[in-house]
Amino acid sequence: MASVPAVLNSEWTKIRTVSSTTWTLICAFAVTVAMSAGIAALLNATFDDLPEAERLTFDPTLVSFSGTVLGQLAMIVFGVLVVGTEYSSGMIRTSLAAVPQRGTLLFSKITVAGVLALLVGLLTSFVSFFLCQALLGDRGTTLGEENVLRAVVGAGLYMGLIAIFSMGVTAMLRSSMLSMGILIPFFLLISSILTAVPYAKDVIRYFPDQAGSKIMQVVPEAMGSDPAPYGPWGGLGIMVAWVAAAVIGGYLVLKNRDA
Repeated sequence: MASVPAVLNSEWTKIRTVSSTTWTLICAFAVTVAMSAGIAALLNATFDDLPEAERLTFDPTLVSFSGTVLGQLAMIVFGVLVVGTEYSSGMIRTSLAAVPQRGTLLFSKITVAGVLALLVGLLTSFVSFFLCQALLGDRGTTLGEENVLRAVVGAGLYMGLIAIFSMGVTAMLRSSMLSMGILIPFFLLISSILTAVPYAKDVIRYFPDQAGSKIMQVVPEAMGSDPAPYGPWGGLGIMVAWVAAAVIGGYLVLKNRDA
């Protein structure tokens, strides 16, 4: 029987020795910070041209995380690769031969990769926040303002949870290509487009990205966004429920199906 510390160490070795997983985390950081900084600089330069509703609900903290829209895609790829690569290469059979306890294998993999994704997410959110506030100048805010620290930490948690959600979905689908073919269009296009469709947006607001991103807002209905029937922590709780469902689903598939 493989010990949990040994399995955790082996999963850490797998992740840090594969260049693709390392580069996806670097991309998540770089894309989020660069895109957020660009949007912050643009909004600061064109602030007077914004519609009155957006100027009145201007949220400098939320602006700091504008790049999360693209940065989260790199987190999705990271989560998919961590789980899916073993299926595409056939290594899953070797891993299960070494660690017959399937729950131990999956949850150790998700624990190691999830903690790494959360740490990168927090680093990304703090760097993006401080850089964007510097670019916003007098329109910026500080960590000492009410709810700002909550939003910055929440943005990091959001990115980490997106990666863990992707790991759970990939464990259910057992295919990197299929997982990315579903997750990336969903988070990049479908979820955003349906928020503009009457009636559909009442359902979409409970989806993981729409609910979880509320934690990044400090100003209610920031930048003219629609009101939600839950608060920042309620939205994050909905996202955590999605993540838990995906991980449990992945575990049940791994437990009950042949590799």
